[in-house]
Amino acid sequence: MKRTRVCDLLQIRYPIIQGGMLWLANAELAAAVSNTGALGIISPLAGMERHGDSSENLRFQIAKARELTEKPFGVNIPLDLGESGTLIDIILKEEVTVVVTAAGNPAHYTELLRQNGATVMHVVSSVRQAQTAESCNVDAVIVEGFEAAGHTGFDELPLFALIPQVADTISIPVIAAGGIVDARGLVAAFSLGAEGVQLGTRFVAVEENIANIRYKQAIVEAKDTDTVITCRRLLPTRSLKTEFSRKLLEVEESGASASDIRDFLGYSRARKGQLEGDLTNGEAYCGASAGLIKEIAPVALVVQRLVEGYEEVIKRLV
Repeated sequence: MKRTRVCDLLQIRYPIIQGGMLWLANAELAAAVSNTGALGIISPLAGMERHGDSSENLRFQIAKARELTEKPFGVNIPLDLGESGTLIDIILKEEVTVVVTAAGNPAHYTELLRQNGATVMHVVSSVRQAQTAESCNVDAVIVEGFEAAGHTGFDELPLFALIPQVADTISIPVIAAGGIVDARGLVAAFSLGAEGVQLGTRFVAVEENIANIRYKQAIVEAKDTDTVITCRRLLPTRSLKTEFSRKLLEVEESGASASDIRDFLGYSRARKGQLEGDLTNGEAYCGASAGLIKEIAPVALVVQRLVEGYEEVIKRLV
């Protein structure tokens, strides 16, 4: 597979990154990904009990990841978490070398993290956001298209229209995220100017992910039209079409205010759907390319297919 600046930046063999899924990206998953030569990412809330201690959980996840791999791994910090500053402090004390920030202003912590030796990548969903992130001295941007699972950009820009526009306007590496499942998506992203890819939904439907089997199986059974966007009044979110998403859309279409929608959502609906497998009362985040995922596979096989498939696609093109 093509070696890019992302490989050198992150000290990894393959420019493939596992998404930092809030409740799911634990040390075991991250280590399994990193041990293949890609980059695993852990989340401070991964596997945590409802209303648990995210600081304690993050320390545990970092320590566990270091037991399970000698390869680089990163930590994902959503900046809209109320405890994000405390979590950044833990990252500094634990000397984590790779940090992904999202859902906030990259100006807040980028310089502090970089001064302490961390490589910082920031998630963006528009050209303007990418330019702002570069001006804040992040090392790379993760460009997330509207096809992605979970929270997406308000501008609803599809990934393959967004990648070249971002790549044409910034000089730092671009990592593509949203709807990429196999080697065809990887090659396409590279051809448009990306130097790495981030996969989320594909790394949900793997053996090493702690996601509930009902959630994993729902992804495997999904067709091309089986995801839906909700919460456009709050923050657009892509999930599987389930009983919960149907009820949520009914609330939105009834003219409910943003406050009413927040009240309906309550706390940790994503945890309920993804960890507990309650697809009637919980959110089941899923990317638009779920129809390409046909089985729950080991992490090593997913990465192997991406790497070997890349070569096969390139040969066909030539």
